[in-house]
Amino acid sequence: MKPMFALAALLAGPAVAQAGTTVDVVIRGGTIYTGASTAPVTGDVEIVGDRIVYVGPTRDTRAKQVVDARHRIVAPGFIDAHTHPDTYIRAADVRQHVNLPWLAQGVATIVTGVDGYGTPDVAADARKLTAGGVGTNIVPFVGFGAVRTRVLGRDDRAPTPAELAREKALVAGAMCQGATGFSTGLFYAPQSYAKTEEVIAVAREAASRGGMYDSHQRDESNYTIGLIASTKEAIRIGREAGMPVHIAHLKALGVDVQGMAPTLIATIEAARRAGQEVTADQYPWLASGSSVDAALVPGWAVDGGYARMIARFDDPATLAKIKAEMAENLRRRGGRESILLTAQGQPWTGRTLGQMATLWKLSPVDAAIRILRVPNRDRTDPAGSAIASFNMADRDVDLLMQQPWVVTSSDGSDGHPRQWATFPKKYRTYVVERKVITLADFIRRSTGATADIYRIARRGYLRPGYFADVVVFDPARYAPRADYVHPRVASAGVSALFVNGKLALRDGAATGAMPGRVLLRATPKGCS
Repeated sequence: MKPMFALAALLAGPAVAQAGTTVDVVIRGGTIYTGASTAPVTGDVEIVGDRIVYVGPTRDTRAKQVVDARHRIVAPGFIDAHTHPDTYIRAADVRQHVNLPWLAQGVATIVTGVDGYGTPDVAADARKLTAGGVGTNIVPFVGFGAVRTRVLGRDDRAPTPAELAREKALVAGAMCQGATGFSTGLFYAPQSYAKTEEVIAVAREAASRGGMYDSHQRDESNYTIGLIASTKEAIRIGREAGMPVHIAHLKALGVDVQGMAPTLIATIEAARRAGQEVTADQYPWLASGSSVDAALVPGWAVDGGYARMIARFDDPATLAKIKAEMAENLRRRGGRESILLTAQGQPWTGRTLGQMATLWKLSPVDAAIRILRVPNRDRTDPAGSAIASFNMADRDVDLLMQQPWVVTSSDGSDGHPRQWATFPKKYRTYVVERKVITLADFIRRSTGATADIYRIARRGYLRPGYFADVVVFDPARYAPRADYVHPRVASAGVSALFVNGKLALRDGAATGAMPGRVLLRATPKGCS
């Protein structure tokens, strides 16, 4: 590889260090991908404090710390567009706050509060995270689920005018506290109980304050309104609210919709041609992560929460109806062996639903209900219902990955290897082995393109004046080590990761530094 320099473009921007000065860090001799759609270059990245001060040909610069990046790739620290990292940023043991699952992949920034789960108390949450320290940067969303639950509980009903006004006020307040946008998880109860018009009304509060709309859409399969109608609903919400639309973990889920990626893409492309900003993220796995109840139990049966679901299980007539719908949902997802039980510390951990059904001498649906009857400590949810659901087809995953408006996400949650291994999995499987996308595509859609979509200021690119989030990885060794049976194994091949100019990971091991920041947006107009 003999890359050519586009030196003027590389050195554009403020805070360019002059030759002969002393810097804090020089990353020397690597193959540099800047995060833009440009050819790689060979040279140095120099850092002073929390900023990049030089990107260009190797020069004689004195530095307090030198990272030898020869035969390595140097890129902006990766940005994960969709995460569920609470175990690693809110744990009682603050040593976990280094967020190793993401650092070991080369991820410097994670987007949180997605699927509608983001707290409306954005400022207070940011203060708590900052006080406790965190290894990665955090981009927070306010979530419809958190807002609706606070106002309506988990009930299946429409809000009164006063309740709708309170929902709107909570979202407006969260945006004024620095949330990047408004997220929904319309597949999940109680968010699934909301009509489109309610979502639009609440979303407008985020839109008027410069926010974007991020959605786990209502149906990724054919559970309710169907994949294409659901995608059109997400697009409509953004259009009528007046905000960019971002569709989370884009997929065609289940045997009935596999092969529909071309139609899905055409639907989004039509909106983009009409002038609407519509983008998406995707994880490079054929199994989604969910729970037994979310995947199999009909939405009406979980109305009101866990206790009411169990009460319905205890009524023979109601249970018969539930079981019939669960059997259809299991068929939709590919059958008994397509459900891998991933909750940690349970008798069923690492086994399929089919295997547990055989062991217990039950039908797969009855085995699922047995699992759901085991409550968590607070008796508010099932204790061990996490699953990996094998429901996607290679042809769909490949085609979606090739779209220039699709960026990388992990949807990383406990028990699924994507939490520890998404970015190296995408690189190793889809760049190196199968050549579905190029290395340049992989880096662009894991860095600069993601920063552009989320309006993350001065991140996602290696440019003078930008924050010094920089990953150095060995292209020969960068690879996942987690799998579905062993989901919590750190990835290999990251030589160094700097977050805000501080070395957070060296040769795959966390340094113990927690230099991450909560990246709150500037207070928008209309906020007191």
